[in-house]
Amino acid sequence: MMDSTPGRDAGRQFKSLIEVSLGIDQFSSSWKNCDRVSSYLARMVSHNRSDPLHFSNLFSSALNELLETAYRQNSGTGDFICRIFRDGVTDRIELTIPCEPAEIAFYRKSVAAACEPGAVEDYRQMLFSGGPLDPRIGLLELAVDYGADISIAVVDDSSVRLTADLTLEPTEN
Repeated sequence: MMDSTPGRDAGRQFKSLIEVSLGIDQFSSSWKNCDRVSSYLARMVSHNRSDPLHFSNLFSSALNELLETAYRQNSGTGDFICRIFRDGVTDRIELTIPCEPAEIAFYRKSVAAACEPGAVEDYRQMLFSGGPLDPRIGLLELAVDYGADISIAVVDDSSVRLTADLTLEPTEN
């Protein structure tokens, strides 16, 4: 999905679980912040799942991919905000990332690539390429390996809201 798709949340009732906000300069000061934030938040939202440890590991890995993308692709000033919501078995991660127009364009193109039918092949090529890490790989991994429904909304001229909906537990048929 791309910029705020109408009807995306029709019938959905996401409830807020937790929010973390910190200056983008603080968040970007250390690569370890990605792992620390993802591990902490995963533990906080996993307590009532059928297998909390398994869910926490999966959720932490998925969230870490989003955080690493934000770590690599941000500029400007302001607050970096991570919010987590839940509707049944679906968890929504929402990142508000301060960034310049070049990063906004990157996020738009990357989300579009993650939502295209060729995302699986693009992801495989990135995984096995010998060059430098493609900055889109985290979003493609979320879409391909985790089945995330990813969207983006430009909040203003200096930030984006990146949203990923994840269903990490099996659903009853």
